[in-house]
Amino acid sequence: MGIGAIVLAAGGSFRLGTPKQLVTFRGETLVRQAVKAALESVCDRVIVVVGSRASEMRPELNDLPVVVVENKDWQSGISSSIRSGIEEMISSEPEGLVIMLCDQPFVTARVLNELVNTHHKTGRAIVASTYGTTRGVPAFFAPELFTELASLTKDEGARRIIASHPGKVATVEFPHGAIDIDTP
Repeated sequence: MGIGAIVLAAGGSFRLGTPKQLVTFRGETLVRQAVKAALESVCDRVIVVVGSRASEMRPELNDLPVVVVENKDWQSGISSSIRSGIEEMISSEPEGLVIMLCDQPFVTARVLNELVNTHHKTGRAIVASTYGTTRGVPAFFAPELFTELASLTKDEGARRIIASHPGKVATVEFPHGAIDIDTP
């Protein structure tokens, strides 16, 4: 298989007070927008990890060619969602995968393609988005990092893996990556 994408959409949206995955922006829910960006990109297989309010999100995804994985342990933090996505993705033996959040409304197929293309050009195992002084997601990861991603704990996200391997990281500028939906 080629490149996979894992869309993380399991959180409880406690700061926002309503499921951010279902917030409408530009006529579509955030989860649907994120998934469509992944589907329009070079990614061959898209997995959406849901958790909190999973039953409310499924109708947003039913007509899309994605695999929906329910993370029953979503309350333990983002690491459990990353693990759930990787466990589902690993059986298809992808050449790499992109991890993305459903609450970054300006992620497009172009951004995701640039991450993958930068990996192909540089050979780096990680290609992170940069916004401000942050290196984060969406980000590409080569298979050599899947085990480490799956071993994250509690509320540790992919950013910790990016920070622990500075020599393996290439970056793509994505200034709008800093915009995520956490508060009204």
